[in-house]
Amino acid sequence: MALFAIGDTHLSLGTDKPMDIFRGWQDYTGRLEKNWRAVVSDEDTVVIAGDVSWAMKLENTLEDFSFLHSLPGRKLIMKGNHDYWWSTKAKMERFIEEQGLDSLHILFNNSYVCSGAVVCGTRGWSYDCPQGEQSVLLRECGRLRMSLDSAKDSGLEPIVFLHYPPLYGDYRCDEIMDVLHEYGVKRCLYGHLHGQSHKKAAQGIQEGIEMKLIAGDYVDFVPYLVCR
Repeated sequence: MALFAIGDTHLSLGTDKPMDIFRGWQDYTGRLEKNWRAVVSDEDTVVIAGDVSWAMKLENTLEDFSFLHSLPGRKLIMKGNHDYWWSTKAKMERFIEEQGLDSLHILFNNSYVCSGAVVCGTRGWSYDCPQGEQSVLLRECGRLRMSLDSAKDSGLEPIVFLHYPPLYGDYRCDEIMDVLHEYGVKRCLYGHLHGQSHKKAAQGIQEGIEMKLIAGDYVDFVPYLVCR
């Protein structure tokens, strides 16, 4: 029962938004499926850390969600900055249930126990977010706290997943980093960064926290093994 993670799948099976035009993204859906099936079993869990689908509306995610459902394992889906289809947790869970996609679960203000750890997370905030939206940033901090609070009763180590990097080059999202330190988080994985931005990604131990970039193109579309 291993825990894997990958970010930024950017699926577009139900809409005309191909990523193949970008360097390193050629046949990315086929590569993702092949690699996923090679490393993930039905007993495993995979966190998809945002930018899951290019669909604009929830009902338009069906082909992308069905593709994910066809792959092995339980999938925990998070919100990214391009997930315009994102709705209320209740509406998303109802849609998933109605479509029979029972291997998909929403990570939003909650947590999931897996492989001797507990998965927490939220979208977060980043260097390229609009300035002056302090209320949105504080809401993300609140969501992260809710997720971490829900994990306390498990007594297990919380592993935090964000879409946005809390550290990038000289940038530090003080508010998000403060929450990580407040709850004693020791591992944080994130996505969002592509292409040349990989060079400034915070990796390894940063302020006592192990940071790891798991964007799809960075991990070559192979789900990253977090723990067993």
